[in-house]
Amino acid sequence: MARLRGGFLVARLRRRAHVLGHIGRALRLFLPMTRDVLLGRFRPVPWGAFLWMLAALAYLVSPLDLIPDMLVLLGLVDDAVIVGWLLTRVDRRLAGYRAWREGGSASGEGRGDETPRP
Repeated sequence: MARLRGGFLVARLRRRAHVLGHIGRALRLFLPMTRDVLLGRFRPVPWGAFLWMLAALAYLVSPLDLIPDMLVLLGLVDDAVIVGWLLTRVDRRLAGYRAWREGGSASGEGRGDETPRP
């Protein structure tokens, strides 16, 4: 019976691998994007990405949860699901930065020159 449940869990995680990819990509790109924004190399500023990341961090540190962390397993799963969902939103907002970064590094030129200024 335990094998059956383990197999179900593995199959479900494989189907959701793209979501985990979005989460990882958001975490890998957010700090470099923040640095490029602060240094003035990337414009326009993706305010949506900053707001979604702020919401994810606030949810993690907030003592108010949908399911309290005192219920150890459910509380942690609750945090992982909601923060994961918020990070997929961050990843969506970083699409412009991803395109800018790939275009700048592919051309070999300075990345600040290709950015349209508002």
